[in-house]
Amino acid sequence: MANIDFNLISPHDVMLLVAQRAKTLRLEQNITQQELADRVGIAIGTIKRFEKTGEIQFNHLLRVALVLGRLEEFVDLFAPADVPVSLYELKDIKPRQRARKK
Repeated sequence: MANIDFNLISPHDVMLLVAQRAKTLRLEQNITQQELADRVGIAIGTIKRFEKTGEIQFNHLLRVALVLGRLEEFVDLFAPADVPVSLYELKDIKPRQRARKK
């Protein structure tokens, strides 16, 4: 039987969820949009667009996370899995240098 992934969350859904959580954190810390924009060093329109649509440049998102005290959560974003699939993989672990040609 084929493995079927029923996790149907889209990148857009993730963007909106992250924006919603950032807004909630901002409000919990009693920071206005203008204060956040000033601390991050970006225009208030960028913060407004981010909270409404989830769209923001990655470096701006990292700075927002820093101001809101959540930067460390990005450190493990693409971390390799801790557990090898098999013992054979454990012996032959070499980090890839580039992707294979198609």
